[in-house]
Amino acid sequence: METIQLVAPCHFGMEAVLKREIYDLGYDITKVEDGRVTFEGDLETICRSNIFLRTAERVMVQIGRFRATTFDELYENMKALPWEDWIPQDGKFWVKKASSVKSKLFSASDIQSICKKAMVDRLKMTYHTDWFKEDGASFPVRIFLLKDEVTVALDTTGDPLHKRGYRTWTSKAPISETLAAALIMLTPWRADRILVDPFCGSGTFLIEAAMMAANIAPGMNRSFTAEAWTHLIPKQMWYDVVEEAEEMVDTDISCDLQGYDIDPDMIRIARANAKQAGVDHLIHFQQRDVADLKHSKKYGFIITNPPYGERLEDKKDLPALYTTIGQVYRDLDAWSMYLITSYEEAERYIGRKADKNRKLYNGMIRTYFYQFMGPKPLKKKDRV
Repeated sequence: METIQLVAPCHFGMEAVLKREIYDLGYDITKVEDGRVTFEGDLETICRSNIFLRTAERVMVQIGRFRATTFDELYENMKALPWEDWIPQDGKFWVKKASSVKSKLFSASDIQSICKKAMVDRLKMTYHTDWFKEDGASFPVRIFLLKDEVTVALDTTGDPLHKRGYRTWTSKAPISETLAAALIMLTPWRADRILVDPFCGSGTFLIEAAMMAANIAPGMNRSFTAEAWTHLIPKQMWYDVVEEAEEMVDTDISCDLQGYDIDPDMIRIARANAKQAGVDHLIHFQQRDVADLKHSKKYGFIITNPPYGERLEDKKDLPALYTTIGQVYRDLDAWSMYLITSYEEAERYIGRKADKNRKLYNGMIRTYFYQFMGPKPLKKKDRV
């Protein structure tokens, strides 16, 4: 098969982070849009991008892209696509999701049914049959309409990529693994720098950081829909990519990752999740109030997801909480602090305006990623 176009959705605002990841894997970017990046590759790229990408939500093969302002145009263009190149006669195929933004065609259910009919009619001609058992591998299709441009893609991933397989339990307001990884990548943190999360919850920030430090690919220990596409991707190709990932892992490293939470149940959950991820030996978890956070060393990082006060009765506690966060941060020597919160008064009570502030969505909640940047460590030649 020749070069294929792959589409990787991500959190809005994180396109540049995902773009850098894809470049680092060795692939060329062809298009960057709100919430997704399109890039070129081959069948092995399906395996490598699913296993190695930390910030993508899924990996899809772009089957076609065209304009459609009527259902007739949608049907004819869908029928013209080479579905037989991907879907075998026993394949189970359906339109998993259809979404429409600023387009004349907007009914998701109608889009789904018309696209399915077009696929069936195309494959009837190819396989010379009037009926499909659909008892083979799954081929979920996703349709996106934006300003009358239709993108048609096959989902290679299945369960979204944030489901790494290590998070058995979560906190009340968890941050997804993919968003946590992307936020860490937006900071200058590296494995040789101290990282503390004083509201660690189920441990996601620290576990993602530990996996980065140990070079553990996020998709190593899970399965993907495209693994069953053996008529296209031999099993050995998946085994080879997993072996590539395993050879890169180095858990025999030293790093300073610390997670604190006032809730002892959360500490137990964080430890269990870290153990499941294979990084429990790299992270120190302890029950502790944020007010007690101290550290003697310089140039550390706080990366955290403090309480938002989404429930009305919790909002009254936020001024005192964010005042405490500000006091703790001021007492740390030359540290940087990065926090994601929906609390719009955060800077006021922290007592300092953030150096940078990025708006983004955590699920359906509009949040802000406040970035308070400390000084860079002196280079060895500049130290006295």
